[in-house]
Amino acid sequence: MTIPKAIQNLIESFEKLPGIGPKTAQRLTFYLLHVPQSELDNFAKSLLNLKKGTSICSICFMIDDRDPCSICSDKTRDESRVCVVEQPLDVLALEKGRGYKGIYHVLHGKIDPLENIGPDEIYIPQLLARVRNPNSKIEELILATNPTMEGEATAMYISKQIKVINSEIKITRIGRGLPVGADLEYADDITLQRAMEGRSEY
Repeated sequence: MTIPKAIQNLIESFEKLPGIGPKTAQRLTFYLLHVPQSELDNFAKSLLNLKKGTSICSICFMIDDRDPCSICSDKTRDESRVCVVEQPLDVLALEKGRGYKGIYHVLHGKIDPLENIGPDEIYIPQLLARVRNPNSKIEELILATNPTMEGEATAMYISKQIKVINSEIKITRIGRGLPVGADLEYADDITLQRAMEGRSEY
C-alpha cells in the first residue's frame, strides 16, 4: 500500500524539524488527520505568519515583533551590562529568573569548526561593532554561552577579541556548578571542579 502524497509530504516536513524522528513525524501527521479543519487552518495560518509577524532586533538580534526589541527599547534596563547568549531561547530562560536587568546580545549559534561555523557566520562581528561604537556604555560583558566545548571556544574567542578592542571592559562568565536538588555523588568531575572554583562566601 502506498501512502497518499499529501501525508508523505507532511511526514517529510516534520522529519526536518530538530528532535523529530520518522516515527514521531508519522504520529504527528496521523494525529492531524483527526483534527477539525478549522484547527488545521489556524495551525497553517500560525506557520505562515511566523516569519511575517516577527523581526530580528537590529541592536541585540533578539526575535520580537518590533525593532528595536522590547528589551532594547526599555529605558529602565542597565545598558552598561551586556549578556551574550547563543540563542533567543536563552534570553527567555534568563528573563524568567527576573534577576538580570541588563541588555543582551544573541549570537544565533556558536563557533563550531566541524559544522563549518566560524565567528563570521554568527553575530560576533556585530557584537564587536557594539563595543567599538564610541557611544557605547558597555562596562561589563557577561559570557553566557553554554558550557559545551563549542560554547567555551566561543566565549574564549569573544573574550580575546574584546580585550584587544577595549581592555577596560570587565569580562565575566556565568557561574557553573551543581543544580538545586542535585546529589554530589551523581555529578561529573568537571561540574564538581567548577562548583568548587565558583564557590562564594556563605
